[in-house]
Amino acid sequence: MPSLGESEKVVREGAKNGSRRGFWPDLSYESRSRFSDAGGRSGGGLGGEQEFIGKSAAFNSIVEMIEIIAARKCPVIITGETGVGKEMVARQIHYCSDRAKKVFVPVDCTTLTGQLFESQLFGHTRGAFTGAVDTTLGFFRAANGGTIFLDEIGEIPLELQAKLLRVLQEGVVTPLGSTKSYPVDVRVLCANNCSLREMVDEGNFRSDLYYRLNVVGLEVPPLRKRREDILILAEHFLDDQAKFYGESPKVLISASKELLLNYNWPGNIRELANAVEHAYVLTAGREIQPAVLPFEIIVSDTVSYPGHELPTLEEVKRKIITKTLEHTKGRKMAAAKILGIERRRLNRLIEKLNIPVTKRNAAE
Repeated sequence: MPSLGESEKVVREGAKNGSRRGFWPDLSYESRSRFSDAGGRSGGGLGGEQEFIGKSAAFNSIVEMIEIIAARKCPVIITGETGVGKEMVARQIHYCSDRAKKVFVPVDCTTLTGQLFESQLFGHTRGAFTGAVDTTLGFFRAANGGTIFLDEIGEIPLELQAKLLRVLQEGVVTPLGSTKSYPVDVRVLCANNCSLREMVDEGNFRSDLYYRLNVVGLEVPPLRKRREDILILAEHFLDDQAKFYGESPKVLISASKELLLNYNWPGNIRELANAVEHAYVLTAGREIQPAVLPFEIIVSDTVSYPGHELPTLEEVKRKIITKTLEHTKGRKMAAAKILGIERRRLNRLIEKLNIPVTKRNAAE
């Protein structure tokens, strides 16, 4: 029988292979999520407890579903676009359930290939295959009493889907290379970016496993469909960065907030967290100006163009350079650094695009 230390090793290995996806940058596998009673269930920090962030009607609807689902033991399929926080929803289900004090094991199925699938999920015995020098528990036995989250479950090969179905139906696991079965009490939560129903129709996912898993479905809406959450999330990420660097908080000026609200966020919350960190790092003072936001966010601002037509490339360049010079108060060296170009190239662009320059600009 593998030792407790070996069990912990399996979980740590799973953490390295597992998905670090969620609503904010720090996703420590030992941290605990919780609902906050203040405001829109917000708060948290890089090194502390993770918390669910939002105040929109769509967000509150998710919270209500989580609270209902958490009280049950059935499998759940969580759907949604990349970056919406499917793993964080799974964590909330776990930490609001009676399994909260037990382990939560996230598994990113896209990182497992070939023989690793069966070995990592169900464990193996010593000598089961070349390189199997030790007996391992596998994710399911390591998660015994708790919850396992299978992200991108559609990546599991068809032949292993049958074994997963047996685990769900009979509550037992048979390690690779063994004839002995071990009982497990694990709640299974899973997620997939594409429709599992379509995969079933195409013959790429077992229908019996699909129906066993699809007791309850929970769809996490994209960020563009809950814009009320954008600024509260952005401010949360800014607070996290300030704590991380041990600095005073920085703030978004109104123009920067407008850009964030108008952007479509194809990468959802993960992209927002990245954009905020990008802007924070490039901001020397306290106020975050539009010029330090990522390029794609600035160029997406088409409100000022008739009929919402896209601007030309020269118009985009002129707008970005002008805003950057305004942000740096005319200092070309600083502007060139923000733009990631040499000052000589910046001077050529200023001349080519007929960007008005002050005497201070010219002197520099």
